[in-house]
Amino acid sequence: MEYVLSILGPMLEGTVLTLQMFFITIALSLPLGLVLALARISHFSFLSKPVGVYIWLFRGTPLMLQLLFIYFGLPFVPVIGVRLEDFPAAVVAFALNYAAYFAEIFRAGIQSVDRGQYEGAKVLGLSYLQTMRRIILPQVIYRVLPPVSNETITLVKDTSLIYALAMNDLLRTTRGIVQRDFNTTPFIVAAVFYLAMTLVLTWGFQKLEKKYSAYEA
Repeated sequence: MEYVLSILGPMLEGTVLTLQMFFITIALSLPLGLVLALARISHFSFLSKPVGVYIWLFRGTPLMLQLLFIYFGLPFVPVIGVRLEDFPAAVVAFALNYAAYFAEIFRAGIQSVDRGQYEGAKVLGLSYLQTMRRIILPQVIYRVLPPVSNETITLVKDTSLIYALAMNDLLRTTRGIVQRDFNTTPFIVAAVFYLAMTLVLTWGFQKLEKKYSAYEA
């Protein structure tokens, strides 16, 4: 127990970085995913086609590859040539990647709503934005909560990929302690940390599903 208490300090510091990456990614990727979903189902091909390519690209290549490209490869891209620090590079990679997944989830949710509801809203004189905000999106939120929950829990675990950029997240801190002390106990402690984070998320999404269950078709 004394050993566990002695390693909690640095592991909590690593957890803080993990949580920062998680919350920033969620804050950026969820709204971006919704915007991309709306563009994807747009009747304007100059919007839907590029977004379709974007989603195909980011869902079809590994997040690790995207992370390494943005950090190491972006400075050598003609015209762009931008060098990002490790944390901003990780945020950009995670946000763009998860926005692509959320976009497909939101697209499927929006298209699952019966077209008659759009027509009914039009008869009532509601604009497109009013229809989306008052009628469609509340139903979409309920329908997409399970897949969004899965992606969000996956994000918690995927944050460990920033290890590749030598960032002291929970996993890298844990491995450093294991190599220093020749003791595998930190791996167990790290597993408890990850399980605790996913448990909180699971509980939160269950509460949200109950809240929005009134919109179940």
